[in-house]
Amino acid sequence: MGMMRTDWTRDEIAALFDMPFLDLVYEAASIHRAHHPRNEVQLSTLLSIKTGGCVEDCGYCNQSASAETGLKATKLMDVRAVLQAAAQAKDNGSSRFCMGAAWRSPKDRDMPAIVEMVKGVRQMGLETCMTLGMLSEKQAAQLADAGLDYYNHNIDTSPENYANVITTRTFEDRIETLENVRGAGINVCSGGIVGMGEKREDRVGFLHALATMPHPESVPINALVPVKGTVLGDMLADTPLAKIDEIEFVRTVAVARIVMPLSMVRLSAGRESMSDETQALCFMAGANSIFTGDKLLTTGNAGDDKDSALFARLGVRAMQGEVKAELEAAE
Repeated sequence: MGMMRTDWTRDEIAALFDMPFLDLVYEAASIHRAHHPRNEVQLSTLLSIKTGGCVEDCGYCNQSASAETGLKATKLMDVRAVLQAAAQAKDNGSSRFCMGAAWRSPKDRDMPAIVEMVKGVRQMGLETCMTLGMLSEKQAAQLADAGLDYYNHNIDTSPENYANVITTRTFEDRIETLENVRGAGINVCSGGIVGMGEKREDRVGFLHALATMPHPESVPINALVPVKGTVLGDMLADTPLAKIDEIEFVRTVAVARIVMPLSMVRLSAGRESMSDETQALCFMAGANSIFTGDKLLTTGNAGDDKDSALFARLGVRAMQGEVKAELEAAE
């Protein structure tokens, strides 16, 4: 185990999920230490540069125009305001700055401003990431020319469960955008959400889909934050399914680390409701990236001070970003 493979079978991944928990975490930790610096976690900051009003009907998302959450839609942020937020994120220790817009796909008229954001953030020495919905080959090439380091486009869940979560696009649509991004030479950030009422076999299928493509350089593992007024938030409210079992969540992180040994595995949404002990188990199981700050797009997050205190307790330090290292080496 631990070698780069894209021929994983579902039965093999299901067998990993079925391992005794302590053995699974030990296996994942061993693979992690073979490929990544120990006791280092990458800090990323996520900013919503265009909020709400999205025409997609993703059942988990309060930014969908079909969700009744009271969220006010906004226009694309001014480039200067985005760069100010990036500078603050850098001051707080982040090495990657991620920018998200609630679009099905960006319009060509929005691309010049997007390009300026990428260029400006990268000049600060931060790694750049964008999540703007589906991209054409031309748009992916524009972002690559601007120097974009990563593009996020999650597959969300297993191919079989996808239509239960979203009806306005297909699983294949997601894969096409990932291929456009990869073809443009941009690193891929792609993961999904657990705790949406899916079965373990869907978590197996979700990781199987990621592990049998060229492995994404970053794999965010989100725990659903049920928001009242969204399809899934209302469906799961006051049910045992409203929060995924934390041991099962750690299992998902551990299996992701084993089947994608070189990827950054990120604890993303839902971390604000996790205990410190669960997060520590996730780091032990191979998670080595988090979103820091008080907000993820429109939902709450643990916050910089809480993260700093947890890192101090665990003896974990922030990872230095690749762009910063490149700039320092060039000086």
